[in-house]
Amino acid sequence: MRQKDQRVPGEWALPVAAAVNGVGMGMYVPFTLVFFHYVTGLSFAVVGVVLTVTGLAGLGALPVAGTAIDRYGAKRVLYVLYGVRVVGFALYPFAQSLAAFAAVALVTAAADRAFPAVNQTLIAEVARGEGRDRLQAATRALQNGGNGAGALLATLVLALAGPAGYTYAAWGNALSFALAALLVRPLKPVRSAEPGPARRGGPGYRLVLADRPFLVVTGANFLNALSYSALSVLFPLFIVQWLAGPAVLTGSAFTVNTVLCAVAGVYVGSRVRRAGARRTRAAALGGALFAAAFAAQIVLGTLRPQNDTVLGGALIAVVVLYTVGELIHSPAAEVLAVSAAPEAVRGRYMAAYQMSWSLAKAVAPSLFTGLLALDGRAPWAVLIVTSAVAAALLIRVEHRLPAEAVRPLPVTVARGAEPGHGAESGDGAESAESAATARPATAAA
Repeated sequence: MRQKDQRVPGEWALPVAAAVNGVGMGMYVPFTLVFFHYVTGLSFAVVGVVLTVTGLAGLGALPVAGTAIDRYGAKRVLYVLYGVRVVGFALYPFAQSLAAFAAVALVTAAADRAFPAVNQTLIAEVARGEGRDRLQAATRALQNGGNGAGALLATLVLALAGPAGYTYAAWGNALSFALAALLVRPLKPVRSAEPGPARRGGPGYRLVLADRPFLVVTGANFLNALSYSALSVLFPLFIVQWLAGPAVLTGSAFTVNTVLCAVAGVYVGSRVRRAGARRTRAAALGGALFAAAFAAQIVLGTLRPQNDTVLGGALIAVVVLYTVGELIHSPAAEVLAVSAAPEAVRGRYMAAYQMSWSLAKAVAPSLFTGLLALDGRAPWAVLIVTSAVAAALLIRVEHRLPAEAVRPLPVTVARGAEPGHGAESGDGAESAESAATARPATAAA
């Protein structure tokens, strides 16, 4: 039976839940330090240290989450993470001592770090073929829309309630997570009828570490993740310190990026799919557009226009180019990774892949500020190199990845049979562990 997309009823719940989740995150992310300062009553310095330490410690949750996904399924683990976040944000207003705040922040950070890996795995369990690309693009677009709506809602709440509004925002965030958890209930992921070897204590993370093509994809994502961090970390510093521009331009850049991601995300993703682009090539193209935007920043940093109108227009043009690169790169890269992962150990694979995002976020602030201190154009030059290297890695490893990961081919499925992991894997580790990684049968037909 020939099928282009294999889906299960209720997959709409993921994008809608992402939108609701985005509203909650948008209510506090733009005001993180101020938010926690008012909610807990602790100083900005203490809040900053606690968030940094707990954020790094929270990375330890990723390997645990990956194992749990493979044993219990992504949906169950997602419920646990939603529950932790509901309780965490509901308790933040009461965590006014340092010990209490650190404890709640640690548990919440662990859930935040693990969430993307779980969500990506759930997308893979819900959709097949081109459906994964479509669902990924829709989920990201609605989440961005939710982030923008949440930020506006928080601004309104703070304007009406003053500092007490931060407490209401915390509870609103908890409520959004609870609602998002209810929204994903209709999902019925398609999983194998029999537990794979990984669920019975198979090779686990040894297989991930031995899968060299997947590690190349993960390494390329680390380099591209630095580009994503540039918008939140480097853009504001570059505008204010090097270009001596007004701080309001920073807000404008975020607004343009958020609106474009929300409005154009699904459209751009569909155009890429209709063009028949390989996911590796689409991700590489997105990286090339990142590099072009960064090159424009070097030109802007050299000219350093004094007119705020000219400067603002140039920055908006750069952000538009950067955002188009993001819209092309993100769905392709994420679905490439999740489709390259064997089903039996997909949770562990996605946990390892998500580590590249987390490490980039941890490295970016110190890397960018150090380079900016040398010259305002230096960090952009480094990002051009990292984007180019990432694109080259993706193209080079393309022939060693499973065919269905590189290109969302229509799939022929008979009941009780599933296409193989792909003859093009070509890696010794994958051949040696083929019994552990073979994709289990599904009855999605």
